[in-house]
Amino acid sequence: MKRLVLFLILSVMMISCGGDDDICESGEGTPRMKIMFKNADKITTLDSLKVYVDYGVRTVDLGWSRNTDSILIPLRVDDSPYTDFFIKTAAKGDSSKVRVSYTTKSIYVSPGCGAKLNYQNVSGQLLKATPVIKVESGQNFIENEDKTNLYLVF
Repeated sequence: MKRLVLFLILSVMMISCGGDDDICESGEGTPRMKIMFKNADKITTLDSLKVYVDYGVRTVDLGWSRNTDSILIPLRVDDSPYTDFFIKTAAKGDSSKVRVSYTTKSIYVSPGCGAKLNYQNVSGQLLKATPVIKVESGQNFIENEDKTNLYLVF
């Protein structure tokens, strides 16, 4: 009798544990902003690029990217209406400062993911030039990471 009860308990445990976990693996989190690079009116590839993002509490170094024509930058998820980031193309060169302004809208995704932010009215402003010459707008909202939101002209 004990073996039958033990067998039933183990069977129920194995059946109940066989389902998918409710975690956020499907890319439904808060999207990053996509930035592409231009030289005049043509998309260009940069040999090297270093990005720093100011998240208010601290500035995070996103590291060097090599031979790239675009980058994805995570924006602030607090109540700030903007995110500042710094771009440099040489280790000892100057860095440009770009401010991205936006409004946010919180959307419920699932119990595992919770809520994500969608960014609307996205616009960029060049606060310090060299090496970036100007900022051009792309898609003015961020719902996923497919479309380009800003173009940096070098």
